[in-house]
Amino acid sequence: MNKEGKKEEIGDRFQQETKYHRGRLPAWHLDWASKPESYKRYPAAPKVQLEPPNLEGGASLWEVLRSRRSVRHFKDEPMTKSELSQLLWAAQGITNHESGFRTAPSAGALYPVETYLVVNSVADVEPGVYHYAVDKHELEQLRAGDLRLSVAQAALDQEMAYHANVIFIWTAVFERSRWKYEQRAYRYVYLDAGHIAQNVALAAVALNLGSCQIGALYDDEVNALIGVDGVEEGVVYMTAVGKEE
Repeated sequence: MNKEGKKEEIGDRFQQETKYHRGRLPAWHLDWASKPESYKRYPAAPKVQLEPPNLEGGASLWEVLRSRRSVRHFKDEPMTKSELSQLLWAAQGITNHESGFRTAPSAGALYPVETYLVVNSVADVEPGVYHYAVDKHELEQLRAGDLRLSVAQAALDQEMAYHANVIFIWTAVFERSRWKYEQRAYRYVYLDAGHIAQNVALAAVALNLGSCQIGALYDDEVNALIGVDGVEEGVVYMTAVGKEE
């Protein structure tokens, strides 16, 4: 029970039990030999090459911020592959290959979040499930086929996921953060995912696309759709992107 006599639920306990207290910080002794890799690869998966991102010009940041809204209705019109490339780079593109730093911040530069896609309608990209290989700026095809109904059902039956051009699915490889931050890592994982999703939301506006972030989802259904175990790696966030009506 808490001070008000109410039963403490798991969210309440999580918030309290992962607090830092002055003078009682964890004594970190990092085992560098066991540090997880900062990104995944699917070596046997078919690859889809993406155009280099456009790093010049574009819409004003202040105009983009003013214009950002959640969009749930999309045109029946394909997204271009170059637009998808730009969105992926905005999400997690590497900005410095020596350091591995990316477009979105990450606690300790550990980058626990992986980007997957369900492609519904993108020109020159076959419908299916893909993984974004950040180091190569390319897609790795994990499943082929029209999965718009499956992803919409997994997204708590939200129709916008059926009609969107592409659904971004972000997972966390929890050990990447847990290796250093232990139980506090879970806070950072969700913050990291939020930074990434906001980058995509702003990039969508700059490309005259619409987006809507999705936190309400059937975890196990999404995990099964993209082929992760839901324990060592599990879905934390999604975003639907498409041509705005």
